[in-house]
Amino acid sequence: MEIAKYIDHTLLKPEATKEQVEKLCNEAKQYNFASVCVNPTWVKLASDILKGTDVKVCTVIGFPLGANTPETKAFEAVNAVTNGAEEIDMVMNIGALKSGDTELVQKDIEAVVNAVKDKALVKVIIETSLLTEDEKVTACQLSVQAGAHYVKTSTGFSTGGATVEDVALMRKTVGPNVGVKASGGVRTAEDAKVMIEAGASRIGASSGTAIVDEYQN
Repeated sequence: MEIAKYIDHTLLKPEATKEQVEKLCNEAKQYNFASVCVNPTWVKLASDILKGTDVKVCTVIGFPLGANTPETKAFEAVNAVTNGAEEIDMVMNIGALKSGDTELVQKDIEAVVNAVKDKALVKVIIETSLLTEDEKVTACQLSVQAGAHYVKTSTGFSTGGATVEDVALMRKTVGPNVGVKASGGVRTAEDAKVMIEAGASRIGASSGTAIVDEYQN
């Protein structure tokens, strides 16, 4: 298993500097990660550094709360793609889901999916730590219905990260043809391995280099 190809090498801290983003991109080139995941302000820089490589540029939309309007998220996504993003990790409208407004949740995801159609993969962050089991299932079903390519566990900025149980539940719900991204708290090669065994097809991690080094040794 080439573990590097599962990893979105991630730096989303608000205080991240240009130098740190450049270092992230250069590590991604060296290790041949699936993508780098950066805040929208760094997309252009990352895209310039990674031009001509296999490493995709991923960014986050409606991050980290998911409480923006569908129109705002769609605009943000188009802007990100214009700047070179090839993957979009959008935060679902968590409050709408908790309120039972499934129509708004689906409309919100569709707005982003339709805005970047054929130009970028869309992953929906459902923020599992804030949801009941039933809500997790509903969130995954709505994401699939809205045309998203992946569901993702967490932002890494809420009350918890990825768990093996959540990844397994998400995989079971979306079936074999939609991706599942485990994100938040995946720090070791063992963490990554159990997530992949549970059904994750992508891992979001800020310690990607340590994970690969440990896995190879």
